[in-house]
Amino acid sequence: MDGFDEQAQQPAPPVTFTGRKTVVAAAVAVVLIAGALLIRPARTGDDARAPGPSERAASAVGMGAPAAAVDVTALVADREKWVAGHPDDDASWAVLGSAYLEQARRTADSGWYPKAEKALKRSLEVRPAEKGNFDAMTGMGALANARRDFGTGKKWGELVRAQAPRRWTAYPVLVDAYAGLGDYKAAQATMEKLMELRPGLAAHLRASQVYRDRGWREDAVVALEHAAGAARSPAEKAYVLFRLGELSFERGETVEALRHHEAALRTDPAQVEALGGRARALAGLGRGGEAVRDYRLALGRSSDPRLALELGELLESLGREAEARVPFERLSAMAARGGRDGVDESVVLGLYEADHGDPASAVRRLSAEWERHKNVQVADALGWALHRTGDDTAALEYAKKATEQGLRSAEFAYHRAVIERGLGEDAEARRHLQETLRTNPRFSPVRAPLAKEALESVGQPPPGGPEHMQPATPWTPPEMPMPTPKPKPKPVQREKPAPEPKREPAPAPPKAGASKAPATG
Repeated sequence: MDGFDEQAQQPAPPVTFTGRKTVVAAAVAVVLIAGALLIRPARTGDDARAPGPSERAASAVGMGAPAAAVDVTALVADREKWVAGHPDDDASWAVLGSAYLEQARRTADSGWYPKAEKALKRSLEVRPAEKGNFDAMTGMGALANARRDFGTGKKWGELVRAQAPRRWTAYPVLVDAYAGLGDYKAAQATMEKLMELRPGLAAHLRASQVYRDRGWREDAVVALEHAAGAARSPAEKAYVLFRLGELSFERGETVEALRHHEAALRTDPAQVEALGGRARALAGLGRGGEAVRDYRLALGRSSDPRLALELGELLESLGREAEARVPFERLSAMAARGGRDGVDESVVLGLYEADHGDPASAVRRLSAEWERHKNVQVADALGWALHRTGDDTAALEYAKKATEQGLRSAEFAYHRAVIERGLGEDAEARRHLQETLRTNPRFSPVRAPLAKEALESVGQPPPGGPEHMQPATPWTPPEMPMPTPKPKPKPVQREKPAPEPKREPAPAPPKAGASKAPATG
């Protein structure tokens, strides 16, 4: 069944919630899909009872979908209680580890990661990887990707694929890992294999991400529309709406982005990612006060350092520099805590240090990150940090790596334009500033106005076309040598034909009646 392990496993333990017992399958599949875990439960065919919250969570994430917050909380509590009395149940330890991962995704709280790692490692102790503990192995790959340790995520995903090539739950882990490592061709090939093995919500979500990274924005939207058609629960639908909102914002369709995020929040009020997306859209529309409110609400429910960076910059753009120091300080604290929990926050910290701290420190941090993960996000951040230190020549090399893979990002185009302008390449800078504002004229409350000012200062190209396309002095035709006249051919002398000999006229005949002369003797 869908590539799941068919080895004999111990009977499924009871799941207790509100006094009712349900059944959670012993065979589960675990993988993080857009930050969500995968667990496949099993119910007996004649069980007509409505599933409880913990079983709903297992069922939802088993299909590669996000689960409702209350259901995941119930699942965590239920499995914690079970493994306390059954420490050798490898399947339940794998379920618990993956449930911790889902909690981390929903809250951006890095404190869940050590718990997930401990539970998954315990599952592998009970049933090692060489004995086919695919649930825990896939969960370990998902955990590594969530921590942005994509090299480790790739190793776990490839290990599962080598042992069970048709086990589809390994492929989303590999798509994430390859993209994080900057191997976008491998990510696309893996996504296509996932679509072949298990088309559905998980595959469509990954397809949308792959198409976005390649710059195929229309295809990315279509893939998300297919994902919306496959979504069943409110949590699933809200997540797809959030992703649609993010794509709309990147395309410069800010009003449409706001509509998607508001729909996501109506569908699932606990969708904190959509709350941050709504704040971003409101800031783009110039509704700064409402955006500050939403950012603060989101940070009250999530520990995402990127939200803190965006709030700080929004406050600066509103002239509230003193207030901006609070989210900036919180950003540093959240990143430090994430580092202790094994989370790599190099990109967001590098961008913060480049613009608001020590650019040289940002270069050191991001250079080390580039050695591990050669993706476009790291390339853009490193190029910008190098620009902030004054090394525009080196900066342009990384800015090109960020913008020439295909991803259409107003932020990336703006960074490249500023670097090119620093090198005196006004024509290229003008082109990328135009691309910035064409892609999303409201991409940042700080940098979007700067992009407009820069484009006005660069001005229009000089008359006569681009530089060096016209000569410095007016063109005059060169003097060409006159051709040498060819001699006229002499007429051919032909021999005159010899004159015909004159013929004597024949004697006239005698007249009639004349006598002949007598003959002489």
